[in-house]
Amino acid sequence: MSGRTRSADDSPSEPRTPSTDPAQPGRAHPPTLELVLVKYADRPDRCTIHPPDTTGIERMSTWISVDRSLVVDAASMR
Repeated sequence: MSGRTRSADDSPSEPRTPSTDPAQPGRAHPPTLELVLVKYADRPDRCTIHPPDTTGIERMSTWISVDRSLVVDAASMR
């Protein structure tokens, strides 16, 4: 990746810089997420991760599910 973005008309634009807005999540303030574990008897357990304060349509559009075996503690990866 070159660090450049493309506009709607696909012409090159200036490199993007990370947001410095304190209200936006970033490395200093990672987003808060909730993990829900669903255990199965006949297949791998699944984890669903989503923002904690969402409901309905918003939650359905901001979640991800993975096999439990793929989830690791973030601190162990640093």
